[in-house]
Amino acid sequence: MKKDFMFTSESVTEGHPDKLCDQISDAIVDHCLRQDPFARVIAECAVSTSIVFIAARFAVDGTVDFPGIARRVIGQVGYEQEAFNPKTCSIVTSLRELPVDRSLRFDERTLPDEEIERIPVRNQVTVFGFACNQTPSLMPLPIWLAHKLARRLTSVRLQKILPYLAPDGSTQVGIEYKDRKPFRVHSLTVVTSQNREGDPDPERLRKEIREAVIDEVFGDEAIRPDNDTRVFVNPDGPFPVGGPSIHSGLTGRKNAIDTYGEYSRHSGSALSGKDPVRIDRIGAYAARYAAKNIVAAGVADECEVQLSYSIGLSRPVSVQVETFGTGRRPDGEIAGALEKAFDFRLAGILRQFNMRHLPGIVKGGFYRKLAAYGHMGRMDIGLPWEVADKIHLLSL
Repeated sequence: MKKDFMFTSESVTEGHPDKLCDQISDAIVDHCLRQDPFARVIAECAVSTSIVFIAARFAVDGTVDFPGIARRVIGQVGYEQEAFNPKTCSIVTSLRELPVDRSLRFDERTLPDEEIERIPVRNQVTVFGFACNQTPSLMPLPIWLAHKLARRLTSVRLQKILPYLAPDGSTQVGIEYKDRKPFRVHSLTVVTSQNREGDPDPERLRKEIREAVIDEVFGDEAIRPDNDTRVFVNPDGPFPVGGPSIHSGLTGRKNAIDTYGEYSRHSGSALSGKDPVRIDRIGAYAARYAAKNIVAAGVADECEVQLSYSIGLSRPVSVQVETFGTGRRPDGEIAGALEKAFDFRLAGILRQFNMRHLPGIVKGGFYRKLAAYGHMGRMDIGLPWEVADKIHLLSL
């Protein structure tokens, strides 16, 4: 196993076209579950110049204004340019209302264990959860820093610290590792769109991004850019307007950004746009929950948890653990402890995390908040899978 290496991770702002699609899709999920916690919905979105396409299959006891939800999200993200804005963009829908499936309208909060056991998954998937002790959130440092930079890029735009910025932007952070521990910042890249081409000029843009974004983000970090760190701001030149008028977007196309920045494996299934009965979504959250508790308990410095589900069964057919040589117990023994301490059944996860009812409890919706800046490691939202409450069951 490599001990010394360099690793990069990328993040994007909420105005990136792929993330815009994720937010529209998850806003639809929030809307459906807010009206009907037992709603079923799969919503996918694509955007391009002046057009939004929404494909959805749904069964909900209520009404859904799909174009209205999309226009509201587009406006909130900040698209007001002539080339793409919520008032003039065309919205095309392909909608299919599904028959109500009574077998899925169960209330997991009131079911006895034998009923939980009889509720199978309807999808087959292998999901991964990861945690490590590189950051306070137990996330890999490259994706942690990339998200911080992307959030700050949006913040300085909204606060009008840099009022010339447009919503679309991306960040990348390269970290050098020694003995599998972060050692130094190798490189930083910030790409941001501007409301008008040539305003400001490249030199001023680099200076102000460095001061208002990069320096602010690294002010409280233990590892900071040094004299040899390569810093790039819009290295390909001006990026006027950005967004769907420049490049298209699609729901679920940023899985690495949603999870661990490629530092760990992740499922090929999209997370956004799915109601919580989809095990390919909530199983990924359960795997992260397990991995985080292992690292928080001091059982390993790094941990990847793999859960494999087959259609028709309630439990994963395989629970695997990899601690990359950092475990203080054998990996197989840790996997056995997980199966005893955690409920990886579909209805058990729904009950543990209250997944169907959070959109009606959290102000402004729940799932849309996950659609930008990561589904894992968030410290700005009280995510149930980020709680380290099983330490006592795993500690040495």
